[in-house]
Amino acid sequence: MTGAKSRPGLSSMRIALGIEYDGSAYNGWQRQHVGSGVQELLETALGKIADQPISVVCAGRTDTGVHATGQVVHFDTPVERTIRGWIRGVNSNLPEDICVSWARVVDETFHARFSALARSYQYLIFNRDIRSALCYNRAWWVHRHLDQDRMQQAADLLKGRHDFSAFRAAGCQAHTPSREVTELRVTRVGRWLTIDITANAFLQHMVRNITGVLVAIGAGEEDTNWAKSVLEGRDRTKAGIAAPPQGLTLVNVVYPDNFGLLAEQFSAPPGIPDQAVN
Repeated sequence: MTGAKSRPGLSSMRIALGIEYDGSAYNGWQRQHVGSGVQELLETALGKIADQPISVVCAGRTDTGVHATGQVVHFDTPVERTIRGWIRGVNSNLPEDICVSWARVVDETFHARFSALARSYQYLIFNRDIRSALCYNRAWWVHRHLDQDRMQQAADLLKGRHDFSAFRAAGCQAHTPSREVTELRVTRVGRWLTIDITANAFLQHMVRNITGVLVAIGAGEEDTNWAKSVLEGRDRTKAGIAAPPQGLTLVNVVYPDNFGLLAEQFSAPPGIPDQAVN
């Protein structure tokens, strides 16, 4: 038993959690009919602490192989535990590559998905002619030299509110392809490039497809204006390849201030490894 106490006669409380995970071993966030999803393992761990089934709602579903340092979920429960108890209890029942980084009791109007104002992802690229043996599951190895300035020029053309049909997966179930990208920044440090992107919401594979376009431009295969042509063409088949999932990390979700989820509660982006200058 966990020592958890129910609250007889009282309504459930709503708790928000910050979740980190290395997605390499998982078939994405969502529960799976075949394979293992992060959601299933988290709900099982929560259920052990609450001594009853727990269902969670996440800020954004991540695909197979995609990581998170700033995923957010919420769940409802009549069980009382301290915040420290929830964090330590759940983490003791999770595998090493998944953990709860923070917890907070929130207002019942809070919704991990629908209350979110913006989400941020970071894509990591290892740009060297020889592959890395250490970072193969956290970055995309691109052996051709990438021009960061060309990539940034192209990225600037994708900022703002647009129809991103050319950057959505064929199976994307979003009701509208319209999204507003408020930040799209390409940074190089040594052999490492990061692509940081923030938007109100994302279409399925949107970041990976944008990254694929920017890499083609950075490698000199396409002109910088190709990014705008792809965007305006609204045709996924004209947009080139999608970047592989292992370089992608969900790093932050922004909520209205009244929920009290301050920026410092969220983990920092994965950043660039120490071997950046090698």
